[in-house]
Amino acid sequence: MKQIALAFLLAIAIASPAQTFVCGKSHTGATLLTAGSIYSATAPGFDLQTLPQIDSRSCSSEKPFFFSVALPEGSYRVTVKLGGAQPSTTTIWAEARRLMLEKVAVKADGSVTRKFDVNVRVPAIAGDVSRTVHLKPREVGNLNWDTKLTLEFNGDHPSFRELRIEPIQETTIYLAGDSTVVDQDVEPWAAWGQMLPRFFRPGVVVANHAESGETTRSFVTEQRLAKVMSLIKPGDYLFIQFAHNDQKPNAVSLDDYRKLLADFIAQARARGATPVLVTSMNRRTFDAEGKITNSLAGYPGAMREVAAQQHAVLIDLNAMSKALFEALGPEGTLRAFMHYPAKSFPNQNEAISDDTHFNGYGAYELARCVVHGIRQAKLPLRKFLTNDLSDFNPAAPDSVDTFSLPATPIPPKTANVTKIPQT
Repeated sequence: MKQIALAFLLAIAIASPAQTFVCGKSHTGATLLTAGSIYSATAPGFDLQTLPQIDSRSCSSEKPFFFSVALPEGSYRVTVKLGGAQPSTTTIWAEARRLMLEKVAVKADGSVTRKFDVNVRVPAIAGDVSRTVHLKPREVGNLNWDTKLTLEFNGDHPSFRELRIEPIQETTIYLAGDSTVVDQDVEPWAAWGQMLPRFFRPGVVVANHAESGETTRSFVTEQRLAKVMSLIKPGDYLFIQFAHNDQKPNAVSLDDYRKLLADFIAQARARGATPVLVTSMNRRTFDAEGKITNSLAGYPGAMREVAAQQHAVLIDLNAMSKALFEALGPEGTLRAFMHYPAKSFPNQNEAISDDTHFNGYGAYELARCVVHGIRQAKLPLRKFLTNDLSDFNPAAPDSVDTFSLPATPIPPKTANVTKIPQT
């Protein structure tokens, strides 16, 4: 197994050596970025019809801008030197809106260097283009499934001076789940899986394979589990969260749910990885006393039973979300779930009223619950958690009034943001 991992790392290193890009003055071994640095399949550069101002020291803009580089499947360490002539606060999203760096402030003419690890994937399984993940229409053309790494620089006058990208072989957290976990690629939708990378320092990379509409069974039949198992290695983790779709009529019975979860666990362990069961968060369903009611039937309880029987790690997000939502209350949770009047966002012609899916605030708070669960379970992963935030108490959520994340521009192909994604 170690020989296979070494060969894989060597293949990545040969196919994709470290690359450095600079704004302004170039230096040996670096690619100088100019106004002509536009991304193509054969040339890295600025992407998605955005182009920052480029002066002698930095690339900066008053609007979000994107940078892409073609890369083979694998994990990469990104080292970025932020800063420019003006004061800036830069947030970096990767691929389909994975939060990597949150609001890094830099003084005028200053610079701050930050690092993060990011994963790139393609639909082919084990390099075999005849055997691929069965992508849904919404995934076709999605930044998560293409052959490039895309970084979004957003915030208050986002700026960078230098960017270095190098292949790595790090501990990977693979996420298997539904639309409450997936990388939601269109504002204002969000899920906890895309917020999770923000809470890790270099040394751990998050590979979010969750997808809207998935059940434990469809994750297998659509070859998503096979894809994960073709990549997972000793020391990695598989976080598993399903229930919202399994419980639907004629979907997955409780008995089959238990069997499928046990199979996920067995396959991960057979490859030397650690399975982690994550109970699904509650929906926004309150009783007259302001208490959350169970809308997921026996599925969270069944997952707890499987965790106990299989001696698997359990993160009880279901219980934590109950504490979180009750602390926010019926009115407060409206600002965590997808509830918006018409015209709140471009192309949003109708009001959104959704008690299952989340906006950025709700997704961020749930990610903090998962991080709390990692600490509670004393997983070795906890040594790679960032130290800029204290541990989280779900019953004492962050203030929604002080929370903000810069919004990713809605891509032109998006017809209408009122279309609610499948759970």
